[in-house]
Amino acid sequence: MVGEKNLTLCKGEATFRFYEELNDHLPEETRKKGIRFRFSKLTTIKEAIECLRVPPAEVDLVLVNGRSVGLDYLLEGGDRVSVYPIFERFDISGITKVRERPVKETLP
Repeated sequence: MVGEKNLTLCKGEATFRFYEELNDHLPEETRKKGIRFRFSKLTTIKEAIECLRVPPAEVDLVLVNGRSVGLDYLLEGGDRVSVYPIFERFDISGITKVRERPVKETLP
């Protein structure tokens, strides 16, 4: 039998907010605002981002409820997810859990 906590993970609604050029992948009416994402099964951040048609390869930082997480994080109902593109001016290697090494070197 599935525990009560696992049932909570299986379905719910999370709010996603994409920043900067990641908005280019979204329909115009959903750009630069919170997007309600409903799920009915165990869903990772990566799966949700792909479902919203944003390429995970262009994501450098994901915050869930203000905490840095990896793309393998399982969504829970009520999560607030902030998704940031690749940083060029800031070194976020000590913060991000999306990848071990930055995609680009930071600019001076």
